[in-house]
Amino acid sequence: MKILVCISNVPDTTTKITFTDNNTQFNTNGVQFILNPYDEIALARAIELTEGNGSVTVINVGEANTEPTIRKALAIGATDAVRINALPHDAWFVAKQIAEYAKQGGFDLILTGRESIDYNGAKVAGMVGELLDIPSVSVIKKLDVSGDSATVEREIEGGKEILTIPFPFIAGTAEGVAEPKIPNMRGIMSARTKPLQVIEPVAVTNNVEVTAYETPAPRGQVKLVKADETASLVDLLHTEAKVI
Repeated sequence: MKILVCISNVPDTTTKITFTDNNTQFNTNGVQFILNPYDEIALARAIELTEGNGSVTVINVGEANTEPTIRKALAIGATDAVRINALPHDAWFVAKQIAEYAKQGGFDLILTGRESIDYNGAKVAGMVGELLDIPSVSVIKKLDVSGDSATVEREIEGGKEILTIPFPFIAGTAEGVAEPKIPNMRGIMSARTKPLQVIEPVAVTNNVEVTAYETPAPRGQVKLVKADETASLVDLLHTEAKVI
């Protein structure tokens, strides 16, 4: 089995977010970047599925500063890696780059995380599926392979949905598919010599313009209402919170 896993380079959740250039650019100074946690789940399952019989290629759309994250994916167990040498402008740009590479790769299965934890768009898997004209399913909680097809499970309102899908297809993964793997010393050492191919991007029309970023408004002060002051609570919910 030949699997392609799409990975993102994202800020650590503990990072303090700031912006530059009149709030139009993300300030990367002092930011610790990590492998997107949902992509780690996808990678872990891909490695399990190909153990002893297949290969896992990881692909990242990013500039040279993303290579430590790519090397971590190789240390975890990916066979080889590809970096599309471009700043990821938006989901469409990323999906187009991945699809163009995947067209030539002959992959049985393409996996992504359900979303990246920076933009939380959850768009790439669906776009890649459309561009490649293959089935796309998100968000899956379980993935099993049998012969030339796979059985996936995802949560829907009121229950679960179980689908059997022939290869090739693309899926966005979430918790439950696999447990993320921690690279061991042998993996870390071997990652240094595993192939990392750098490819220039294909031209894509820019359909998105960022006018400004904004951080969430600071939390307001908490008001405590005594248990026997129901009328006061109702008044605050009506006049200040405006929820009733």
